[in-house]
Amino acid sequence: MTADLADRAGEEIVGLGKGVTLAVSVQTGRPTGSSVEVQIRFASIQICEDGLIVWMKNYNEIDENRAAAERLAEERAQADV
Repeated sequence: MTADLADRAGEEIVGLGKGVTLAVSVQTGRPTGSSVEVQIRFASIQICEDGLIVWMKNYNEIDENRAAAERLAEERAQADV
């Protein structure tokens, strides 16, 4: 399916430490040739190093993603000890 992107907005962006960031976004658009608007809310985890995203994964389950991001930040913090 292709779509015409109407809007993408960040609801929340949280730095969790050790380069781990959680972002919750809402994307709205219309399937090509349709007047019906669809919306998806999703979260992504990013790992940044030297100001660049070096790893990213998107999830539909916001709460599960938040827990995974927090675990990842903790694992990275423990690796530095």
